[in-house]
Amino acid sequence: MNRLILIAALPLVLAACKQEAAAPPAPVSMTAEAVGHFCQMDLLEHPGPKAQVHLEGLPYPLFFSQVRDAEAYRRMPEQSHAITAVYVSDMAVAPGWDDPGADNWIAAGDAIYVVGAARLGGMGGQEFVPFSDPEAARAFAARHGGDVMGLTDIPDRLVLAAETPTAATAPDVDDSDYLDRLRAVAPKTGD
Repeated sequence: MNRLILIAALPLVLAACKQEAAAPPAPVSMTAEAVGHFCQMDLLEHPGPKAQVHLEGLPYPLFFSQVRDAEAYRRMPEQSHAITAVYVSDMAVAPGWDDPGADNWIAAGDAIYVVGAARLGGMGGQEFVPFSDPEAARAFAARHGGDVMGLTDIPDRLVLAAETPTAATAPDVDDSDYLDRLRAVAPKTGD
């Protein structure tokens, strides 16, 4: 009888060990040595929320200057290592936009995001602004615009699409002679 109980309990014990081994790594403090994965620039020199992506088998996370960039990295299929955890700056407790905090990380999947706000991220692009508190997210959206949504509700087209300049960020260029300039540099065909 004891042997039967032991055999029956074995899968539960193994499952518990497996869950313990699969616990995600803890977030790492953002220091002056942290640089953005894509831009290789010092994160502390850029405003707005940041992100860190932990990869299986690597001792340190990849840091991102913008949360949107980390989410694009997460959704791209070309990963060299399995992602074990993604953390984002919790802007509900951040000292401010220019100082998102060094240790106020929240799991990316647990955050509520403001998408499409007028505030630009650390690299000057559209940002997904994360909050642990839904009320703080709604208050931010009321002040800066945008939609409040969960991470899984953010469509790929907003994550992976190229930045489209807005009227406020588009350069003031007169393109009225574009076709004439194009014709001038195009090779001449036989007449």
